[in-house]
Amino acid sequence: EVQLEESGGGSVQAGGSLRLSCTASGFAFDDSDMGWYRQAPGNDCDLVSTISNDGSTWYADSVKGRFTISQDNAKNTVYLQMNSLKPEDTAVYYCAADPPKLGSWYLPLTICRPPGLGNWGQGTQVTVSS
Repeated sequence: EVQLEESGGGSVQAGGSLRLSCTASGFAFDDSDMGWYRQAPGNDCDLVSTISNDGSTWYADSVKGRFTISQDNAKNTVYLQMNSLKPEDTAVYYCAADPPKLGSWYLPLTICRPPGLGNWGQGTQVTVSS
C-alpha cells in the first residue's frame, strides 16, 4: 500500500521559512517522480514543484527562487524548503507520488487528492501572516 506522510507545516510571518517533509512507503521511491501541490480556500489545486527520479526539478513561476525541492532516497523522503514566504503561499500542501492525472503533473486539478487519481498524502497546513 502506498503511503505518503507530510510534516513540517505551521504558521510563520511573511519572510520566514519552513521545510516540508514527505516520507514515503509501499512503492519504489527511487524509481518514482515526486511532487508538491497546494490548495488554498476557494482555489484550484496548484502544482508547486516536482522532482524526477533523475533529480531534475520543476517549479511554478510563483515560487521560483524561493522554494527548493530535494529528496533523500536513503530516507524515502522528499523535502520542500520554502524561504521568503508570502501570505499568498498560505495553503494546504500535499505530497504526490508520480503524476496523478493521465501521466501528467500539469493537467488542471480542481481539488487535491481527487478520488481514484494518484497517490497523495493527507496534507499539511502552511499559514503565512503579513
